[in-house]
Amino acid sequence: MTNSTTTSKVAINDIGSAEDFLAAVELTIKSFNDGDLIEGTVVKIDRDEVLLDVGFKTEGVIPSRELSIKHDVDPDEVVKVGDSVEALVLQKEDKEGRLILSKKRAQYERAWGDVERIKESDGVVTGTVIEVVKGGLIVDIGLRGFLPASLIELRRVRDLTPYLGQEIEAKILELDKNRNNVVLSRRALLEETQSATRSSFLAELKPGQVRKGVISSIVNFGAFVDLGGVDGLVHVSELSWKHIEHASDVVEVGQEVTVEVLSVELDRERVSLSLKATQEDPWQVFARTHAIGQIAPGVVTKLVPFGAFVRVADGIEGLVHISELSGQHVELAEQVVQAGQEVFVKIIDIDLERRRISLSLKQANEGVDPEGTEFDPALYGMTTEYDENGEYKYPEGFDPETQEWKEGFESQRENWEKEYASAQERWEAHKKQVAASIAEAAAAPAVEAPASTFSSDSNATGALADDEALAALKAQLEGN
Repeated sequence: MTNSTTTSKVAINDIGSAEDFLAAVELTIKSFNDGDLIEGTVVKIDRDEVLLDVGFKTEGVIPSRELSIKHDVDPDEVVKVGDSVEALVLQKEDKEGRLILSKKRAQYERAWGDVERIKESDGVVTGTVIEVVKGGLIVDIGLRGFLPASLIELRRVRDLTPYLGQEIEAKILELDKNRNNVVLSRRALLEETQSATRSSFLAELKPGQVRKGVISSIVNFGAFVDLGGVDGLVHVSELSWKHIEHASDVVEVGQEVTVEVLSVELDRERVSLSLKATQEDPWQVFARTHAIGQIAPGVVTKLVPFGAFVRVADGIEGLVHISELSGQHVELAEQVVQAGQEVFVKIIDIDLERRRISLSLKQANEGVDPEGTEFDPALYGMTTEYDENGEYKYPEGFDPETQEWKEGFESQRENWEKEYASAQERWEAHKKQVAASIAEAAAAPAVEAPASTFSSDSNATGALADDEALAALKAQLEGN
């Protein structure tokens, strides 16, 4: 019988001694020094740190504070397990023998070189707003770039919160690596990009054009209007037809307005605008809506040696000559009226060309019975129109044959009735003024005064309702 033998296979030690083995292991481990940029793979994420496999004898540790330029960041928001990450070696071995790394420092070093090249070429950086701080914004451009509030837009921005999380472009104003200081300007970029469009926009502007805009700022001498990238000035004298002390009396920042272009200076990029030119002249309005012989309510604004000025509409003042204040002889205007007093006056002349109106308190009170019942609405401001033949024009929707309002004209009837009621209210108030005047005259010592030469003229110029057709209409409407 043949004996079988078992042969043992022994691995051949082809490395050599233990020292040789350790030396071979060392050759498989990457070598780097403090300050080196290395790459690794995320293998574990904890709340306070991230572990990175960088091929070293121990895994690299990135403390959470070294993950991002954002403060108090959640590690899970920055990296995921398996991500390839570039990091800078902060310390090859700390007291615990760990390799300490920084992702944000690696990002900083690489970004700094890019930012320097962009600054040299006068280029543009793009980043996300990550913080709102006192005086501006922090923008992540790989570095913590500071964007002052005054340089965010073409005009100062008060509320910075809406910019948080937005991606913006900006120019680099200042760069100081030693101080870790990067100052950005978005306004510089906006000014640069708008320069070409501004020139073409100005070239398109012509005097006489009417444009819409927004009040961008108010100054002592007027207001600036943003026409869409170009600001034009509305001088205080062009803001309103009436006299104003300051632009804020008429407009406010952010208000939408319609303006007319007065002039354009291309070489100085200066645009002059007018707000009042787009609004109807109040004197034209007054002349169109009032007639000579009409009674108008007003307020005494100023007393002068030759009479009193009365404001009868916004921006419209007329003179009541001292001879037209009372039927009795008057030495001083204050004997009859006082500044601030409400009065009813008669319009005796309208000079549109010279922008003057003459008024009479005396004539307004003559022939008015405080207890009277005959009411003429046209005399107290109700619109009364006549055609070219002098025929009375009935209100739209009113049938003169049936003396009834037609169906479908309810709004016209409502407006007519409101206007009628307003005129009647003025008539009642005027009668009270006349009654008070009569009472004062009765209480005053008798003074012989020259007889009045004024007499009412039924054919006086103006659009007063004095024909039979209008009288019939009034009676019918009053009956409703």
